[in-house]
Amino acid sequence: MSDGEATEVTGGTIAFLGLGHMGGPMAANLVKAGRDVVGFDPFPAAAEAARAHGVEVAQSAEEAAKGAAIILTMLQKGEQVLELYRGTEEQWGLLASAAPGTLFLDCSTINVDDAREAAEAATAAGHRFIDAPVSGGVMGAEAATLTFMVGASDEDFAQVEPLLGLMGKRIVHCGDHGAGQAAKVCNNMILGASMIAVCEAFVLAEKLGLKDDVLFDVAAHASGQCWALTTNCPVPGPVPASPANRNYEPGFTGALMSKDLHLALQAIESTGTIAPLGTLAAKIYDEFATHGGATRDFSGIITDIRYRSNPQI
Repeated sequence: MSDGEATEVTGGTIAFLGLGHMGGPMAANLVKAGRDVVGFDPFPAAAEAARAHGVEVAQSAEEAAKGAAIILTMLQKGEQVLELYRGTEEQWGLLASAAPGTLFLDCSTINVDDAREAAEAATAAGHRFIDAPVSGGVMGAEAATLTFMVGASDEDFAQVEPLLGLMGKRIVHCGDHGAGQAAKVCNNMILGASMIAVCEAFVLAEKLGLKDDVLFDVAAHASGQCWALTTNCPVPGPVPASPANRNYEPGFTGALMSKDLHLALQAIESTGTIAPLGTLAAKIYDEFATHGGATRDFSGIITDIRYRSNPQI
């Protein structure tokens, strides 16, 4: 494909569907970079926040997608992505209404099978599809330092990489359709399990009389070092930017971690993988989200662990 054709695919209007905690800042960064963005979100507060950052806001997903060269989705569930693509009995889907050859770019975190089904549907309708879930949380979305895990053909990846670079710092081509979601689900299984381990270690240290800053100083420069410790530290003080210093204001919510770990469970079950730690992490975060942690940062699970270790408090 020629350079001119590549420019045509990554140029033009971008329809950005889903302007929540992650999508809103991502869309704003595209606007800052000089791209034409028309967004939609069913929640008025999210739509107005995006509008305040220069995003043109449409009244519906269909209106936002009309004439767009790229339709970018940042939704919560695979069912939502597939319904938006295919439509309902009452409404045409975007695959049917989009111009031939439209690039459908899904940055949601969804089931691997749903991503592959979306790819098949988009391709059958004469379009292109890329799954590109992200890691980095709200802070990464705001700072345009996200990591994108991309499932796409070599040709499509080469064309979309510059666009993703406007919203992220690291763009990884993981393989063909669905590979981005596979990488994301594996990454978040590591993250969930490691955050639980870090929180348990801090609670144990407290009961042993070891100060938080001492454990941090040791582990952050030893073999216990990990992102959950040095970037999203679950105790206030050692990492000033971590949610622990803001009463666990997310960040990345417990509900979203629970959701992602359930996606990991689905993948574990469908592949017959033996993964007891990932399975237990899903159960622990499910309980956290159900009992008050859904809207708190996922590092707030330390309060759960601390309470269960000291039920008299």
